[in-house]
Amino acid sequence: MKEISLNGQKRTDIGKKASKMLRKEGMVPCNLYGEKKDENGLPEAMAFTASVAELRKAVYTPHVYVINLNIDGKEHKAIIKELQFHPTTDALLHADFFEINEKKAITVGIPVNLTGHAQGVRDGGRLNLSIRKIDVTAPYKNIPEKLDIDVTELQLGKAIKVGELSFEGLEIATPKEVIVCSVKATRASRSAAAEAAAAE
Repeated sequence: MKEISLNGQKRTDIGKKASKMLRKEGMVPCNLYGEKKDENGLPEAMAFTASVAELRKAVYTPHVYVINLNIDGKEHKAIIKELQFHPTTDALLHADFFEINEKKAITVGIPVNLTGHAQGVRDGGRLNLSIRKIDVTAPYKNIPEKLDIDVTELQLGKAIKVGELSFEGLEIATPKEVIVCSVKATRASRSAAAEAAAAE
């Protein structure tokens, strides 16, 4: 996985009013969840802020990053756990991060990259990508930037499901029955098939 650095500052003022003020100043309220648990056994969050400009490089991208978070001079390795956006403006309202280490397995969605030229497309069909990411579980050092899936043998009217895939060193967390991609018949391919049948 690619790594980027991001700076933040701890915050003590927590609440809707304080968060609103931060957003007006171009800052985003964030939480970092790690190993630490509260008295109820729930993950304890460290509240911090980061600028929209800093967060943009980690959020508005197709890549999945390991983030080297520097919060008031202390380093934390993390991944983005959850993002909240404004329903109408798409402005980033809140970000949750999850602290990671080299030994602990994490589950993260990794982009799908289709390779090859599907047989079904050569026969006049159209290739459809149904999901853009597949959830995998592994220590972050084992997780690739993308998951390459060869579609060369994919026939017209056929699909590749998650259950048919395997990647070395990774456990797939997305349900097996989920369709990754398929080749759908087009009007041209149906006409060609009809002509071939008539010729026979």
